[in-house]
Amino acid sequence: MTQIDSISLDLDLQAIRSQFPILSRTINDKPLVYLDNAATSQKPRCVIDTLSDYYGRYNANIHRGIHTLAEEATLAYEATRFTAQEFIGAASAEEIIFSRGTTEGINLVAYTWGRQHISAGDEILISGMEHHSNIVPWQILCQEKNAVLKVIPVTDEGELSMEVYKSLLSEKTKLVSIVQVSNALGTVNPVKEMIDAAHAVGAKVLVDGAQSAVHLDIDVQDLDCDFFAFSGHKVYAPTGIGVLYGKKELLESMPVFHGGGEMIKEVSFEETTYNDLPYKYEAGTPNIADTIALKTALDFIQNIGKATIRKHENELLAYATTQLESIPGLRIIGKAKEKVSLVSFVVKGIHPQDIGILLDNLGIAVRTGHHCTQPLMKRFGIPGTVRASFAMYNTKEEIDILIAGMHKSIKMLS
Repeated sequence: MTQIDSISLDLDLQAIRSQFPILSRTINDKPLVYLDNAATSQKPRCVIDTLSDYYGRYNANIHRGIHTLAEEATLAYEATRFTAQEFIGAASAEEIIFSRGTTEGINLVAYTWGRQHISAGDEILISGMEHHSNIVPWQILCQEKNAVLKVIPVTDEGELSMEVYKSLLSEKTKLVSIVQVSNALGTVNPVKEMIDAAHAVGAKVLVDGAQSAVHLDIDVQDLDCDFFAFSGHKVYAPTGIGVLYGKKELLESMPVFHGGGEMIKEVSFEETTYNDLPYKYEAGTPNIADTIALKTALDFIQNIGKATIRKHENELLAYATTQLESIPGLRIIGKAKEKVSLVSFVVKGIHPQDIGILLDNLGIAVRTGHHCTQPLMKRFGIPGTVRASFAMYNTKEEIDILIAGMHKSIKMLS
């Protein structure tokens, strides 16, 4: 029985934490309290071992080799594709495109489907809580095509105005690109309802799943989204690997993204024919090791069970929210009814970065700044927030340490 199999479905925190080597670190002679999981999750030993195993036993390039190492590497690499298909409920492994992460996945859609289908006067809808990676590619496309980018406003509670969203939809709307879970607020958006409304006017929908894939049960067929992108490093896998899902008929009709090896069938100086899905969009030698390790990470999550993890994380969210709200002068930014385990806050008269520095002195890792959501920060009239985000291995005791650290920091900075 491996470590990944031995975890109790009751979420034995000691068993969980023991599998993350970095959690035994000390920072400034203090035990590490890692509360920056929305930026990147820590990696379990099984994921780290998978990387070592690949490089130590069967490192080889994939797909075209006939020797044993190449065949082993290819099988392990492609096994991840089937695991990712199951993880998000795709109909076919052909619909799973490996990318460097959510950002590249969104850009792939913008540069292929977008250039093919967006014309002058067309409209693209995004929301006021988008990450820059789901703003800038569409701005570039709209500038190139003389199209119009429209923004769904955010309420004071940190939710999207669904009434305004539906009023923005029209026959001019060609694409809605929406974040399922806000990285800055933790808000869970009603994407299924939004997808249905967009499809009613003939628009396609891309869902940014960077924050949702680790917390929520994802079924792209049930959502009926046209595209879905997520990143490995937020689901306990290495950096530099991600997944773009697209409906097969869309992916087949779209032009290629990168040119090079693997994405071709035949090349001559006169013309080139392109490979079938999914390889059409995977030019060059891929990130083999991290792709293989992505399977280990997804298996790790599925073995424990998202429902079990979510129950624990929701308890942490409720506890942290209550404790933070008791601190004088502290204001939580984003109080949506549906949230994942993330709290953003500001303290009156104190810059978030100053709080972050003092917390780090106490061994507490939080994220401070605008979180790549500058328009959202502007909407709330703040330069940024302190963000504490929780994962399966975090504890209420760590939240207590955060609260004590906040009291100490505020006293020093006031």
